[in-house]
Formats: sequence, C-alpha cells, structure tokens
Amino acid sequence: MTRVRQHQTQDELLVFERSSPGKVGYQLPALDVPAADPVEVLGKERVRESIDGFPEVSEVEVVRHFTRLSTWNYAIDLGLYPLGSCTMKYNPRLNEAVARIEGIVDAHPYQPESMAQGLLRIQRTLETYLADIAGMDAVTLQPAAGAHGELTGLLMIRSYLESQGSPRRVVLIPDSAHGTNPATAAIAGYETREIPSNREGMIDLAALRLAADDSVAALMVTNPNTVGIFERDIAAVADILHRQGALLYVDGANMNALVGIARPGDFGADVMHLNLHKTFSTPHGGGGPGAGPVAVKAHLESFLPVPRIREEAGGLRYDWDRPKSIGRVRAFYGNFGVLVRALAYILAHGGDGLRNATVDAVLNASYIRRGLEDDYDLPYNAPSMHECIFSDARQAKYGVKTGDIAKRLIDHGFHPYTVSFPLIVRGALMIEPTETESKQELDEFIEAMRAIAREVEADPRLVRSAPVTTRTNRVDETLAARKPVLTWRGTPE
Repeated sequence: MTRVRQHQTQDELLVFERSSPGKVGYQLPALDVPAADPVEVLGKERVRESIDGFPEVSEVEVVRHFTRLSTWNYAIDLGLYPLGSCTMKYNPRLNEAVARIEGIVDAHPYQPESMAQGLLRIQRTLETYLADIAGMDAVTLQPAAGAHGELTGLLMIRSYLESQGSPRRVVLIPDSAHGTNPATAAIAGYETREIPSNREGMIDLAALRLAADDSVAALMVTNPNTVGIFERDIAAVADILHRQGALLYVDGANMNALVGIARPGDFGADVMHLNLHKTFSTPHGGGGPGAGPVAVKAHLESFLPVPRIREEAGGLRYDWDRPKSIGRVRAFYGNFGVLVRALAYILAHGGDGLRNATVDAVLNASYIRRGLEDDYDLPYNAPSMHECIFSDARQAKYGVKTGDIAKRLIDHGFHPYTVSFPLIVRGALMIEPTETESKQELDEFIEAMRAIAREVEADPRLVRSAPVTTRTNRVDETLAARKPVLTWRGTPE
C-alpha cells in the first residue's frame, strides 16, 4: 500500500472571521499614574474610538491561527524539493550563524579598508578557493546572481574581443540552454544562433563546426546541460571555438555535479559563473539574495570589474587602477552575506567533503532514474548527472500531462518537480534530488511517483483533477494569470 504523507490542510478561517466582540489578546496592569484623556493629550484629530473591522480575538486564537497557517507552507525543513536545475537543497544552519557574526553582519560598506581587513580576507580567500574549484585564474565576487554573472562574463568577452580588433556579433546557444543565456546575449548586444542537440542530448559537433565562423564571439554552454547529461565532447567544443578566435562561456548553474571531480577551466572554458545560492549554501528560491561570481582565465583577468582586491605590505587594499576593466557591475562589492555562507560551506566540507557532496548528488539522481524508468519515458539514454529528465509520453496516452502528474504529487505530500523544462523534451519531468536527501526520502518519492503512474492507468480523471486534498484545488491557471482575483472572504473593506 502506498504511504501518502498528509500535511495539515484544514479550511482555516480568516482572523476576521474568528473575531468576537469584547475579546482581547492582552492583559495590562492597573494604571499606577493618573489617567489622562487621550483627546486632551493628543488632540481630537489623532484619536479614534474604534477601528472598523479590526479583529477581536484571544491570544490563543491568534497563536493557533498563525501556527495552522504555517503548516500550509511547504519548506525544505519539511520535505524534498525535486525541482530540477534549481538545486533546492537543505543548507547547514551553521552557515547562517556564521553570516550573522556581529563583526560581519554589522559591517558598513563605507568603512575604511584599515577597519575591514577581516572582511577583505574573507573575499580574497573565497576568490582563491572558487578559482581553484573552477580551474580558472581569477574570480570577481560582484555579480548578484547567475544571470548577472552571465552578463558580466559576456561584457568581458566583448571588451576582450574589442581589444583584439572586433567584438564580433553572434553568440551561439545550444537548444538545451537555460533561458537566461539567449536573454543575456541579447542584453550584451549580440545576436544569437541556436545549436541543435544530437540524439544523445549533447551538442551536435557537426552543426557547431558549420556555425562557428569569424562572426562568433562565444558559445554559452551549461555542463552538465539542462537534460542532466555531461557534454563529454566539451574539449572538442572548446577547440572548435578557439580555432575561430571565439571563446567558451560555461554556465555554472549545474556545478554541483562537477565540484571536486572536474574543473571547467581544464576542459577549455575561458569564462564561467558560479551560483553560490545553488551550489555553495545560501537557501535558494523565494526571492532571497543570490551571488553569481565569475571566474576567468588569465587572458580575461584585466577586464574583471573594479575594484579588485590586492595584497600589499600593509594589508589588503581595493585596486581601482585597472584601465581595461569593464567597470563596476554591482553596488559596493556584492551580496556579502552570501559570500560568507559560501566560504563557511567550503571550509566546513574541505576538498574531500565537496567531492563527496557531488558524488552523492549524482548518486541520488541516478537512483531516482533507475527507480522510475519502468514507469516513465526516458528520452535520452546517456548517464544522468545531478538530475534526471523523463517525459509524459506514456501517461499522455491516457490524456494525462506532466502538469497533472506534478499536481497529483502534491496530494502525495511532495513538492512538484520542474514541469515542461527543458523545452527540447516534450512533456518534460525534470527531477533533481540533490545530495542532501536520504535513501528513505528518495524511496518515498519514488513510490509516490510509481503510485501516480498506476493511478493514471486506473483512473486518469483523478490525476487530471489533482490536487484534491489541498485547501485550494485545481484552478484555471491561464485565467488566474490574466484576471487574478485578490479578495478575502468575510469582512469587506
């Protein structure tokens, strides 16, 4: 029998609907000073006798109301986030504590360098470690997120090529790329050309050779790519580009599948960004801060954003005298708290620990793939790295699509996987378990997905109507996006 993990989903009333005249949620001692008339003290225009519609509830009602509401929030502390290409993993709370050390969290961005030597050392040390992890020569910590890192990298490529005589005009993008890649290239002033994938889900080398001419500035490639497959011909890709005077940009969003095992700089990358909020311990998602440091080879080092940190006899200093620099790309030096968390994560793991985390991430994805390949269509047969991609081809025969399966997964107590991405896989189910999930958690997830596959065959209408156990059931998403209804029940405004 399938074990369904049910979370509290009772139909909680609004606090306004719990209101009852005369209830209060506080107790005050008797006055020990003479009473004063508020109107005389404050003036009639500043005093009102009551607040229309203000809820009158007891303390215990308030506490229970908000506690029950909190149980409706799915969180990484509650269960697995199988979102592919997002790396929604549990991050050690210790790193949060380190980022909140008094001398770190209270540091002022304008304080003199002489009073910020420890903070500068944090940045300089992190730059050194990230460069070593990536196999590159220098790193900037300024970019605020992955897409910002992409733009920083392409602006450096443009400046470098301009110094060689021409910025060129085209950036090549594999069809399996993240959506930010072509958008970033356009913002940087480049045209984009798409490079198709071969039957194994990797870059088609023949197509790349045809496209790589003297108009091409760079190729932006994610490795492992967005179908969860390592581009095993990446060295050949780099060679094709370099022969034409073009550069290789590596999108490091999936670096959590490589850390400690392979370094992009060793297989030909000229520039890459790293998502610290995905691979190196800042909670990802929910609109929180990120960081997208950019690592470069030596020939691009002089184009890095200012200021750079340099070591002098008197300590660490910011270096602004860099005439080839593309300039500043971020206020001050970056999202400093994210940088601190990343350094704490690297130091706590050490080299062997980082490698083990990568191995566990790949192992977990491979385990889920093996557990589900008898029930869901597998579009590519190459080994999976940190994530595995299925399609809804088998379930579509019953009229059930990937979005239906994802919504039914909510009824089984799990957050949905990534739906309909990457776009080159029709009806994609993209699953990334990350290294932090246990075998027991993965087994429960696999069994839930298998149960849904059986439900599709037995009662496809049930799956198409999911979720059925949540407070809000299936909604018309198109209508909701175009005509959102933002009202509350009960007391009118």
